[in-house]
Amino acid sequence: MTASTESFEKLIRCAASRLKGHQRRLFQAEVASELCGGNPRHAERRFGWGRTAVATGLHEASRGIRCVENFPARSKAPSEVKDPQLAADIRCIVEPSTQADPEMKSARRYTNLSAREVRQALQQHKGYSDDRLPSERTLRDILNRMGYRLKRIQKAKPLKKLPETDLVFDNVAAARQQYRDDPQTLEISIDAKAKVHEGDYSRGGKR
Repeated sequence: MTASTESFEKLIRCAASRLKGHQRRLFQAEVASELCGGNPRHAERRFGWGRTAVATGLHEASRGIRCVENFPARSKAPSEVKDPQLAADIRCIVEPSTQADPEMKSARRYTNLSAREVRQALQQHKGYSDDRLPSERTLRDILNRMGYRLKRIQKAKPLKKLPETDLVFDNVAAARQQYRDDPQTLEISIDAKAKVHEGDYSRGGKR
């Protein structure tokens, strides 16, 4: 290959790199047709282009159509998808400090750990180096995508006092006074609780 040929092919590659999408494919298809006998593999070896893109360009040129690009699908995969172990370690750290919606009205999960605290825990307890971990801001986005929201965890609120509470205790006191001296009556004390919703609360309890 002469110096002039190398310079000529370098110019072609440079021109292709300045084009995008459909226009680049048409240019590659035209070059492949003129200089590579319409062979995508030959164009790949000679100019370093992807043969799939060249084949698509040849198809578009011959049919007079344009294939629609799906650029959003080419976006970078999230860190928790590329590194499943990172996602597992984040869950291991966050889950003990996580609480479901106390009223069980949504699937949201709340944690009192900030992104900075999670990042520090990954370094201290899971052995991650600083350069392997995403930034604090990116880690905050990862926590959001994994369904965790930063919020101070509150204890389940006790049930409000019912209007009938005083009447119940007055009735109990009257009954005790009536049967206190009756040898045939057995007094039993029972601690009964009202029914509440079950759920995954902060202390690992069920109700």
